Amino acid sequence: MKKILCLYLPQFHSIPENDKWWGEGYTEWTAVRKAKPLFKGHKQPVIPLNHNYYDLSEEDAATWKWQSELAKKYGVYGFAIYHYWFGNSKMLLEKPMEILLKHKEIDIKYCIVWANETWTKTWYNLESTVLIEQTYGDEQDWTDHFNYMSKFFEDERYIKIDGKPVINIYKTKYIHHLDEMLLCWKKLAIKHGFPGIYVVSGNTIMGVETRIDNIDAFYNFEPGFSLKYNSTQFQSVKRKISILKNVLCNKALNNKRLERIENIDSVYKAINNGGVYKRKTYLGTFPKWDNTPRRGYKGSYYKGATVKKFYNSLKHIYDMSEDESFIYINAWNEWGEGCMLEPTTTDSYSYLEAIKRVVSK
Repeated sequence: MKKILCLYLPQFHSIPENDKWWGEGYTEWTAVRKAKPLFKGHKQPVIPLNHNYYDLSEEDAATWKWQSELAKKYGVYGFAIYHYWFGNSKMLLEKPMEILLKHKEIDIKYCIVWANETWTKTWYNLESTVLIEQTYGDEQDWTDHFNYMSKFFEDERYIKIDGKPVINIYKTKYIHHLDEMLLCWKKLAIKHGFPGIYVVSGNTIMGVETRIDNIDAFYNFEPGFSLKYNSTQFQSVKRKISILKNVLCNKALNNKRLERIENIDSVYKAINNGGVYKRKTYLGTFPKWDNTPRRGYKGSYYKGATVKKFYNSLKHIYDMSEDESFIYINAWNEWGEGCMLEPTTTDSYSYLEAIKRVVSK
């Protein structure tokens, strides 16, 4: 059976660090609510159906229960949940997954995606302003990290392959001592009673990991990966010229014109151009994209998004995938990037219905 995995963002509750960096009570909803249209026909702000601005820190796990029921109803196998471990046992946004762990009655499969990036003020175009640095430490830190994750691995709902817990790593290319760290984790997994770990490395705009001895599979993080590596040369040049023209016009005229507008047909075409990979690769796609709530006129908007186009893209990669493969959808709830399956006032449940149609055939 082919399985739909949705990338899942936990930043829907306030934490002291975000309060300090972005303002009191900051969550993902803050940017979403404040979004403004940047051109004629630009539909912002996007509003969740029934104004469901949920809080993932609620101990009763009401949102988790609603999301898991919704996911199962529409054919989603599980969530690949972002996990933020920065080294020296420093974590952020860990509470939602810990609440999920406590509530064993919630019937949903899940796995970890270690989002191993330094946090900067990218959303305000201050990339050099570091908020918290991603570090990787030594064997002690790797051990502490594994021991934290192991409580989730022991959960019956945690996704495993041949008994091995699945660990997704967003950008393995950032990890200098990758092989040493993964060997350490595999030894610890055996010590904890597992036959090993199943490591899935992200194919991102950073490219494809070449240190493959301890990596079991790869997943395509879309749309970024295919947009950069599977576009035709003509598409890439055309894109760069368009962005440069808009950037220069903004500087010359002191405008705030949206600088990155892409036709979503070109993006889906790039995803479809991926072809057959020599290494075990889980394909991916996305429903729509508009990250202007986070980045304003410096953001990206993919015009022409429709449910039918998403359905066609998902069906294409679903049909291409081997049995027992995962298909990674970006994302369940990336509201700040306009890249979500959760129901909105304009689209209702239509994107989820598209998934159900694909997996039911």
